[in-house]
Amino acid sequence: MKTYSAQSGYVFQYRYEGHRPFRAGGDGGEEFVFSVSAGSRNGIPVAVRVPAAAIRAWEEKHSRQLSSTERYAIAKMALFQAFDERPTPARMEEKVNVRHADLEAILDALDV
Repeated sequence: MKTYSAQSGYVFQYRYEGHRPFRAGGDGGEEFVFSVSAGSRNGIPVAVRVPAAAIRAWEEKHSRQLSSTERYAIAKMALFQAFDERPTPARMEEKVNVRHADLEAILDALDV
């Protein structure tokens, strides 16, 4: 378990569980699953969805493919962003959907 102190004032514990493809409403991509808790004993699964279309757009713009490590970094940073922005730990039960603009901002922040 790792710990993240969010701007919301909550301290979250999280653990990476794995990733899998997802398909929703004609869109698809990779879904990274984390077990997350904030002061409770039981972790809840939190899915971070990174759409394939956003990955493809970035790769075409930068003429290179993102590695699996870089894709994981996108998901982890999006999870941290959700920790910071969501007002209560209960809101972490909602999926985290990475938008194209989020992906660009995360990769810029990581200097990728």
